[in-house]
Amino acid sequence: MGFSAAGITFTNVASWYDLLVHPPLSPPNWLFGPVWTLLYVLMAVSAWLVWRQHEPWRRSRAALTIWALQLAINSAWTPIFFGLHAIAAGLAIVALLFGAVLLTITRFWPVNRLGAALMLPYLAWVGFATYLNAGFWWLNP
Repeated sequence: MGFSAAGITFTNVASWYDLLVHPPLSPPNWLFGPVWTLLYVLMAVSAWLVWRQHEPWRRSRAALTIWALQLAINSAWTPIFFGLHAIAAGLAIVALLFGAVLLTITRFWPVNRLGAALMLPYLAWVGFATYLNAGFWWLNP
């Protein structure tokens, strides 16, 4: 999943993304790879911490289901935004992702507080990504 998203992104950065009007505070392209790598590590550790909580398993399983849902939403954004060049649809997906990550954190909190806290940088980044996506939508009609 990650490699296919990277391929879609890489092939469209120079040919499409760089030609867009960028909103203020847009980070340099090289920053996205390291940030996402760190965030995926934090997401994995977070889910592992929740998964290893055996009591109550029903609550852990429900929380991990929401975690998997937000991961699926996350994986939809790249092919929509970069692959289809659908900025408005990308904005809808990233806004949905923000809500799903927030819901994941609220479900992780009673199961494992460290697991929930490890999702906070991801929430912050998705909030920033929502700002960027909205800026691209606004500046590139």
